[in-house]
Amino acid sequence: MKFTVVGSGAMGLRYGVLLQDAGNEVDFVDGWKPHVEKMREQGGVYVSRDHEDKHLVPLKVYYPEEYDGNPDCYVFFLKQMQLSDMLKRCEHFFKPNQYAFTCMNGMGHVEKLLKYFKPDKVVAGTALVATVLNGPGDVDFIGKRGAGTMNLANYTEKPDDFTHKLVEQLEKAQFNPNLTTNFRGTLMAKVVFNSVVNTLCTMFEMTMGEYADYEGADEMSRQLIDEAYDVCERDGVQMLTTRKEELDSVNYVSKVANPLHYPSMYQDMHNYRPTEVDYINGYLVKLGMKHNYFAKTHAFLTHEVHLAERGKQRELKRKREEEAAPKTVVEEQQAAGR
Repeated sequence: MKFTVVGSGAMGLRYGVLLQDAGNEVDFVDGWKPHVEKMREQGGVYVSRDHEDKHLVPLKVYYPEEYDGNPDCYVFFLKQMQLSDMLKRCEHFFKPNQYAFTCMNGMGHVEKLLKYFKPDKVVAGTALVATVLNGPGDVDFIGKRGAGTMNLANYTEKPDDFTHKLVEQLEKAQFNPNLTTNFRGTLMAKVVFNSVVNTLCTMFEMTMGEYADYEGADEMSRQLIDEAYDVCERDGVQMLTTRKEELDSVNYVSKVANPLHYPSMYQDMHNYRPTEVDYINGYLVKLGMKHNYFAKTHAFLTHEVHLAERGKQRELKRKREEEAAPKTVVEEQQAAGR
């Protein structure tokens, strides 16, 4: 099978590289110039696993404007706020027979994909797996090979032959896929998970394991899970798991699977990038308001993250001003090691 990964960041690289290892032909498309140029310069991407065994994996990477491949399936992994622009840049090579598959965080991406792909060609899911992009051309897969799980479903909730072939390739790549026929329930399970772990770990700058070890973590998690489930039930979403099972998932992934991992929202905040909180906690708030239900804890956390983003932007501005300021003779000597 031939895949093209659109958005070759941490998760895009993980899916693409492992699908390539499983014997598939994979192209990579990305718009971040330092990343693309670095991979071209070194002939691929450097891949580590749990900070060890760093090695170069050859791959073919393109900018959207220059790509003219014809894959069976596109794999989309971008930030929610990046997707619309990237789809416009890529639309010249989309074809009616091609599928779109994605496991992006948050909600909002499916509606954007449906502007370019037929409903029966859209497959979406969730991935409970951790990956870190250390820098341009350098990625770290967290967890042993075969660690983590994922759920996926057809937008139409009617799996076809291609869907089963896709699942087969994901199994070969050891992503442990679980095919469901509950589209919204599948996606919302990860939204709820992320609304707890991603947001709280980001706000308090801690790993998933550090959060889960706090004696009050279960109480905090339950409050957020209960609010989220209240919202989903009012909107008619049939969740894949019970509230208790969702809490058990938060604890297992945080304590056992990825205790040393900083979630992607933390990585964005730490690197002065906008977070996806509006598409996770904020999405739950908006969905609840449709039914006159106020998810007040999620609303409060959304505001907190935005305040923290302002603080990080102020820190970045100060950092740039200090770097641009003329150095004194003493500072220059110190920088030179004298």
